[in-house]
Amino acid sequence: MGNPKFKLWKSERDNQYYFRLQSENGEPILHSEGYQAKISAENGIESVRIHSPFEQNYERKTSRNSEFYFSLRSYNYEIIGMSEMYDTEQGCQNGIDAVKRTAPKAPVEDLTK
Repeated sequence: MGNPKFKLWKSERDNQYYFRLQSENGEPILHSEGYQAKISAENGIESVRIHSPFEQNYERKTSRNSEFYFSLRSYNYEIIGMSEMYDTEQGCQNGIDAVKRTAPKAPVEDLTK
């Protein structure tokens, strides 16, 4: 088992910065949109840290093919990150619980260096 962490990288495909939060078991639980500037992606990580502990910032959703996922929103309702897809509602809730538990103190592994 690894430690929870944010991974920050720059995509060669679209030349944008992204981050992903990994849980204690190394599975991805939250990912970002693309950012043109590295500092914007770093600010996104900080926003996840600030907003993730609070239940009201999560919106649970169901996809067209009946999979479950969630978005994490800031206080102004902008989406900060999206979850992976889950087969069950309980799996989705477990993902939310993992973000709440790990995001506030998760270190950043900067893969752009």
